[in-house]
Amino acid sequence: MTAFVLAAGAYTGGWVWEDVAARLRAAGAEAHPAVLTGMGGDAPPAPPGTGLERHVREVVELIDRIEDPDLVLVGHDYGVHPLVGAAGLRPGRVTRLVHVDTGLVQDGAPALALVPDPSVHAVPTGDHGQLPPPGSRADWQRWGSTDGMDDETLGLLVRRAAPQPPATLTEPLRVTAAAAALPVTGVLCTGNGASIAGVQALVELGDPRLQALTDPAVTFFELATGHWPMLSAPDELADALLAAAKGEGHRLTRRPEGEPPPHLRPFLLDPPQRRRERVGRVDLYLPETDTPRPAVVFVHGGPVPAGAEPTPRDWPGFVGHARCVADLGAVGVTLDHRLHDVSAYPRAAEDLAEAVDLVRADPRVDADRVALWFFSGGGLLSARWLAEPPSWLRCVAATYPLLAPLPNWGPADPCFDPVAALSADGKRPPIVLLRVGRERAELAATVAAFLAAADESGTDVEVIDLPDGEHGFETVDHSDDARRAVERTLRAVLDRLED
Repeated sequence: MTAFVLAAGAYTGGWVWEDVAARLRAAGAEAHPAVLTGMGGDAPPAPPGTGLERHVREVVELIDRIEDPDLVLVGHDYGVHPLVGAAGLRPGRVTRLVHVDTGLVQDGAPALALVPDPSVHAVPTGDHGQLPPPGSRADWQRWGSTDGMDDETLGLLVRRAAPQPPATLTEPLRVTAAAAALPVTGVLCTGNGASIAGVQALVELGDPRLQALTDPAVTFFELATGHWPMLSAPDELADALLAAAKGEGHRLTRRPEGEPPPHLRPFLLDPPQRRRERVGRVDLYLPETDTPRPAVVFVHGGPVPAGAEPTPRDWPGFVGHARCVADLGAVGVTLDHRLHDVSAYPRAAEDLAEAVDLVRADPRVDADRVALWFFSGGGLLSARWLAEPPSWLRCVAATYPLLAPLPNWGPADPCFDPVAALSADGKRPPIVLLRVGRERAELAATVAAFLAAADESGTDVEVIDLPDGEHGFETVDHSDDARRAVERTLRAVLDRLED
C-alpha cells in the first residue's frame, strides 16, 4: 500500500487536499496532508522567524510517524520545497517526488525564485509580520491561473487562505545529492500555461538545466485545468498521483546520438541561395535588384538558452523563410534577440527595435514598406507594434504564435500583450496569421483570445489554417499541405507590402 504525503502551496494548508486525500484513501492508499506551522487550517500559528527549515523538520517528523515504507511525497507550489528538503534527510523512505504545477527547484534558491511576478517579491507584511493572502480572483491570478474553479470554490480558497510566514519563501533550499537522485513526476496544468509538449520543446533547445528530465525515472502528466488542481480537478489529480506512484506517466524523448533536434532539420521549401550580409545581430538576405525593396523582418520565439548554438538566425526555418522572401524580390531579415528567459521581453524588444532601425536605414530597403513576422513566443513582441503602429509597418504576420502572456508568468504587462494591444484606438496594419491545428493547448488559447479581440475591434486578420500542422512544423513536416501553407503566407505578406 502506498502512502502519500501532501504539502500545500503558499497561503494554503493541509485542508486544500481534502478531496484528493479522500479519493486516494478510497483507492486503498494512505494520504497524509502535512500540517505546517503558520499554513492555516489546523496548523499552529507561526512564531516570529518561522521559515522553510522549520517546515522541513515538520515534514521529517510526519515521515517518521508513518509506518508504511513506500512513501510518495506530493508538493504543490511552495509545498515542494519542504518535501525536497525532507527527502534529503530521509531518502531511504521516499520512492518518488511529485511536483504539482511548479517549477524546478534549485539548490540554494528560495521558493520565491519560482514566482515570475516581480511585484509579489515585494508584497508588504501585515501587522504580525506575515504576508497577507490574496483576497480576490484577480489577486490569486498573480500566483497562478484560477481556471477550472467556479465562484464557490474560489470563495472557499479566499475564505480559508492564511497569511504566509515570509521566511518560508526566502530561506534557500538545500537539495542533497540523495534527494536529487529520487524518481520524479511532474503534474502540469495546461490552464496555467504548462504542457508536456512545451517541456519537450525546451529540452530540444538544449537548455542544460532541463536535460535531466529525459531520465527514464522522470515522468509527466498534464491536466486541463488551472494552478489549483486539487480544488478544480481532484478526481483527475488523484488518478495521476496513483499512476505516478506506480512509475507510470509520459516520458520525454531523448534524441539518438547524432540526430539533429527538430528546429535544426531542413526547411520544407528549397529556395535558391541568396547573398547574405551580417551586421551585428542582424542578417540581410538580398534580392537581385538595384532598387530599394520592401523588407520582412523575422522575429524568432523563445525563451532560447543563452548558450544555444547555432543561434536562431541560423536555424534552417528562419534562413529558409528569409531566402524565400529574397527570391520573391524583397529583403529577408533574420536577427538574434536576447529572449533567454521570460523576464527578458523588455531586452528582446530593444533588440528588435534596434534591428528595425538598422534595416530601415539600409539604402537597399524601402523604409516605408516593412513587415514584421513573429514566431512562437516572439509573438508577444508584436504588442508594441500593434498598439502604436508606425506608418511604414505595412503588415504584421505570425506563425504558431503566443499572443498573450501565459498565466504562470504572472500578470500581463500591456507592453507584451497583443490581445490587450488590440483595444488601443487607431488604425492597425493588416495581420496574417498561420494557425496550426495541433497546437499546444496553452498557446491555442491565446490565439483564440486574440482573434476574438480582433473581431471585436474590427482588425483585418487573414487566418491561414494548417489543420494537421504542429508547433515548429516547417522543419519536421514536408507535406504538400505544409508547403502550401507557408507559400500562401509568404505571398499574403508580400502582397500587403506591395499595396
